[in-house]
Amino acid sequence: MLREEFPLLRDNPLVYLDSAATTQKPEGVIDRLKRFYEEENANVHRALYPLGDGATALYEGSRKIVKKFLNAPSSREIVFTSGTTGSLNFLAEVFGETLSRGDHILLTEMEHHSNLVPWQMAAKRHGLILDFIPVNGKGRLDLSWMGRNWSDRTKLVSLTHISNLLGTVNPLEEIIAFAHRRGVPVAVDGAQSVSRIPVDVRELDCDFFVFSGHKVYGPTGIGVLYGKEHLLERLPPRFGGGSMISSVTLEESTWAELPQRFEAGTPPIAQAVGLGEALSWLESRGREKISRHERNLTAYGVDRLRSLEGIELYGTGEEDQLGVISFNLTGLHAHDGVQFLAQGNLALRAGHHCAQPLIRKLGVPSAIRASFAAYSRESDVDRLAEALTETRSFFRKRGVL
Repeated sequence: MLREEFPLLRDNPLVYLDSAATTQKPEGVIDRLKRFYEEENANVHRALYPLGDGATALYEGSRKIVKKFLNAPSSREIVFTSGTTGSLNFLAEVFGETLSRGDHILLTEMEHHSNLVPWQMAAKRHGLILDFIPVNGKGRLDLSWMGRNWSDRTKLVSLTHISNLLGTVNPLEEIIAFAHRRGVPVAVDGAQSVSRIPVDVRELDCDFFVFSGHKVYGPTGIGVLYGKEHLLERLPPRFGGGSMISSVTLEESTWAELPQRFEAGTPPIAQAVGLGEALSWLESRGREKISRHERNLTAYGVDRLRSLEGIELYGTGEEDQLGVISFNLTGLHAHDGVQFLAQGNLALRAGHHCAQPLIRKLGVPSAIRASFAAYSRESDVDRLAEALTETRSFFRKRGVL
């Protein structure tokens, strides 16, 4: 599906199954970046000449594209960052400053380190307490835990939309409604979801939503923090410098309006333009269509790998698993398996996938991960299944298995 639109994959025998780490880029995005640097490059805001005005219009135009893509109420609620990690670090640092010692932040056991380590750092700085919704044996969150263990001092829930290790699609609507009934905002890590599920922040009613450009067919170095306007207004800026100020004296400064107060210095202009192009591309190709494709491909992959001897699968294996299949070959280290597969031109990832607490809960040191995108094919899954059989045979003959 759509593979011919991706130059790196066109006429390439590579079986690329590492899209959860980064997606390949369609030709239109690559061309858009090239055109910006060749014909439109200038710094943004405050420019009094046509080239600068044009660059500013492109940059702010991309903000409007993101607003529409997420169905956010206002462009003022869209902050450009360096990526999901940058967005979550920003949120942990500045939201943490609004809290008091002994307040709680609720996370889950399946978080990527980007939605764990920043909160650990904030907890140490501000004397906060971290609580965790556990993951059950099926790879789902145990939501009954919230009813039994909710703290009256919980001030924020922050969780992933789709687990980057298990592919579990979390029931955000239920979790958000539970938190909102108790007056608590919810932040969502959408790094793995925006390219796979049509996201409507108004329908979800989440308070913050973050994602990275490079996981949604766009450039690296660009990400998004969406936040409800009344909440962003309460947050202090993280970085000081140009563009984020209203006025500066030697004694003090005042801040610019949203969202500029959170975008100090020269922003990632070309990357923002490229992100806008990527989101427009995704929209034009049909988000629902791509979502169905990935859902069908995930189900097909789970069935194919289940049929193989000596494969241990992780995740629900049902409809709430999307885009990601993690597994191990019994008796073989994940890194050995992936390196052998790479010799057959298959690109997968092995390790703890920046989710060490969840890997430990699974009782393994690491796992192999296959992940899909719009350009992935059933034939890629078939080749993976064949290669896993070859891998097992190779290591069995040498007495490793």
